[in-house]
Amino acid sequence: MSVSEQDVRHIAALARLELDDARTETLVRELNGILAHMDVLQAVDMTIEDSDKALDADTALDAQADAVLLRADIASPLPLAAERASFAPNYEDGFFLVPRLSTHE
Repeated sequence: MSVSEQDVRHIAALARLELDDARTETLVRELNGILAHMDVLQAVDMTIEDSDKALDADTALDAQADAVLLRADIASPLPLAAERASFAPNYEDGFFLVPRLSTHE
């Protein structure tokens, strides 16, 4: 699979992006490089030889996930779960009262 200049321009138009010719050529080259690398990765043999049977990598990873010990999911109290009035010395009717700046008199 490869990406053409027309594909890049079409996607840019859908995303409402303006591309100049130099950037379009660069994007085509970079995207084709990424796709070529993905083809190489797909060619990698992902079977794992076990003593009795062959496993694919996904099955092997799922089997190992069960062996991982997990910590207990215990929620601790939130440090900011306090009354709003405790955050500031002056609090009235749901508002924090702050001193007026001397430049705003």
